[in-house]
Amino acid sequence: MPDDKLKGWNYLPDVPLKTSPFFTWPLNPVEMVKWLWNSWFLITEKLIIVGIAFACYVWFQPPLEDMRTLEPGWIAQIYMRNILLTLIVAGSLHLWFYTFSAQGRKLKFDPRPLMIDGRQFTLGGQVRDNMVWTLGSGVLIWTAFEAICFWALANGDMKLITFEADPVWFVAIFFLIPVWESFYFYLIHRLLHVPFLYRHVHSLHHRNINVGPWSGMSMHPVEQAIFLGSVFIHFLIGAHPVHILFHLQYYFLTAITTHTGFQGLLINDRNRLSLGTFHHQMHHRYFECNYGSLEIPWDKWFGSFHDGTAEANERMQARRRKMMG
Repeated sequence: MPDDKLKGWNYLPDVPLKTSPFFTWPLNPVEMVKWLWNSWFLITEKLIIVGIAFACYVWFQPPLEDMRTLEPGWIAQIYMRNILLTLIVAGSLHLWFYTFSAQGRKLKFDPRPLMIDGRQFTLGGQVRDNMVWTLGSGVLIWTAFEAICFWALANGDMKLITFEADPVWFVAIFFLIPVWESFYFYLIHRLLHVPFLYRHVHSLHHRNINVGPWSGMSMHPVEQAIFLGSVFIHFLIGAHPVHILFHLQYYFLTAITTHTGFQGLLINDRNRLSLGTFHHQMHHRYFECNYGSLEIPWDKWFGSFHDGTAEANERMQARRRKMMG
């Protein structure tokens, strides 16, 4: 590996990492179309979760009129659906990448295995600890927020958007949710790195320096509530039940997929599905960088962007030394 490459990584994607061309001047329409296409179409996380949301709405969603009152029956139904989705997504990724080691270390960022034990983990082991926080408080909060939104839609407290009445806005909301996520995530993430909140809340998530699928939603319940609370934007802009499903599934399930620790899923030695992001993987190791995502370049604007090069690493180290006095 050349000397100008970062040390200590098993796999490095093409660097420097690039942020969205929608915020790069001068605007390049060709690059913008390519970014949008690669983010959404053919086999992508976003399109898969849109499919999951519609499948849940058609086959596993209680009727809206049944949700006018908060009753244990329909809430338990969506809770079990969310538990099963989490087990299927996180469980299958963990089995593929770690239990069966189906693609070995190919496309794996960190060369180290997940921790079998560790004093920082409440239950002694990394995976066991992560599963408890994800399946325990994580799915409960996800379900509670869904229930609140469905109840509000059923009672007219949230504007109902339908394809028949407003097809353009109905479709646009799907594309805007990931953009909102990028905006919202950066702001709350910087807030969670304020020393008091970091020490009492966010440090639980940062137990995972080397991440796996169960790490993504392994957070303190306060952080889970703040993170998933982005769904309440729909009280301002309206929604259809399938938008609520997609919104919370996108936040919860992509937190799992982007923490796989692997760049993507290899089939016949080809990356068929992009998963983990080196951009966020570096945040878990280097800490004071890459608070946001690549959709909106907040980190570039505020000087905390690490583009994966050795030069950027030197700048980050100099910034850290300056912060430490």
